[in-house]
Amino acid sequence: MITSLGAKTEVLIEALPYISRYEGKTFVVKYGGAAMVDDDLKETFAQDVTLLKKIGIKVAIVHGGGKEITGIASKLGLESRFVNGQRYTDAPMMDVVQMVLAGKTNKDIVGRINRHDGEAVGLCGIDAHVLKVKKFEEGGVDLGLVGEITGVNTVYLNLLLNNGIMPVIAPIGVNNACEPHNINADVAASAIAAELKAEKLVFLSDVEGVMAADLLVPSMDQSLAEKLMADGVISNGMIPKIRSAFTALRAGVNKVHLIDGRIKHSILLEIFTDLGIGTELVHAGEGAAVTV
Repeated sequence: MITSLGAKTEVLIEALPYISRYEGKTFVVKYGGAAMVDDDLKETFAQDVTLLKKIGIKVAIVHGGGKEITGIASKLGLESRFVNGQRYTDAPMMDVVQMVLAGKTNKDIVGRINRHDGEAVGLCGIDAHVLKVKKFEEGGVDLGLVGEITGVNTVYLNLLLNNGIMPVIAPIGVNNACEPHNINADVAASAIAAELKAEKLVFLSDVEGVMAADLLVPSMDQSLAEKLMADGVISNGMIPKIRSAFTALRAGVNKVHLIDGRIKHSILLEIFTDLGIGTELVHAGEGAAVTV
């Protein structure tokens, strides 16, 4: 019992300087992967973000929901098609995206957080024009109703955050004609973090972080990231995540974390312990002495 109590005390003492450092700061958390599927992980995520808020951190959440969209679309007889890893979104699929993301998925997350007194509110980019978009166009690829973010209503988001409300945002935006568009959740989280000048952007996914030769890369600046992408160490779906993360860093975000949402309380372990558990993406010269 004494050893157990001593260990608990050490954890609290280790966390204290981080709590002091981040009080009043803004964190943006991209919520996805197994942490959105497993009931135990859903519960610990709700506990973690509520705890962050209770100690004075302003938390905004951007969530995914691709598996749920695919499942509902299939039940409705709609085929899910992907182009370069992104969902092709025609008008019928956009209806499903809006129904799932801005509907059940969003409200399930909000309800779970509020059961822990997290004071969350569910939004999508349509609300108060939180996410303004234009049609995504890159390399001549047509993805249908997929949007590229052109603006974030930070006035509205800060109004919520500064009054103790936790926005939970579904990645759907609107163009100038108020037509809804699907948005990649990683890109949406990065854009929101950049515009809010967030202290931290945290990506929860189903990987430990960036791995090289079966070893976790604990810290990485853009030069190292570019080398790892050129060498094929970082590939596939991790590439847009990494690129959007460094876009956020260049725009004023202080640090980005890639952590394994399959680990209970992974957010707290990464932020409030000296070693952390994932990969942190940093500005050049800030803790990125790792070489691969």
